[in-house]
Amino acid sequence: MTPRTAVTLSHLDALEAESVHIFREVAAQFERPGMLFSGGKDSVVMFHLARKAFWPAPMPFPLMHVDTGHNFDEVIEYRDRVVAETGVQLIVSYVQDDIDAGRVVEETGVGTSRNRLQTAALLRGIQENRFDAVFGGARRDEEKARAK
Repeated sequence: MTPRTAVTLSHLDALEAESVHIFREVAAQFERPGMLFSGGKDSVVMFHLARKAFWPAPMPFPLMHVDTGHNFDEVIEYRDRVVAETGVQLIVSYVQDDIDAGRVVEETGVGTSRNRLQTAALLRGIQENRFDAVFGGARRDEEKARAK
């Protein structure tokens, strides 16, 4: 019998392994998971880890982008390029649709943002696509309310 060699993972390797495990477990246990994708650094890392979790098979759930209508052009171009290159399904839930339907009211004036209005589009997108689990990401070192 050959003795086993202990493997020690670096801190980053351990976090990556934990993330891959979570992606695989959720995909195995839920019927319709989805992953939020803003195009920011947190969601780009999450997307990379999700692809790694299922490689060489395709990612078994779609990306959902909540589009405020106030994105930088480069973010939308990057999102669309990533989707084209990887073949992942993209679902876009538009804040403007909720404004037009009267579900939310846009504030006007200097310094206003549509960020607060994203919740309605997010919840509508989850419901319309019947997601039973949704991946979202934030750094562990952020404010406690975001570091879930």
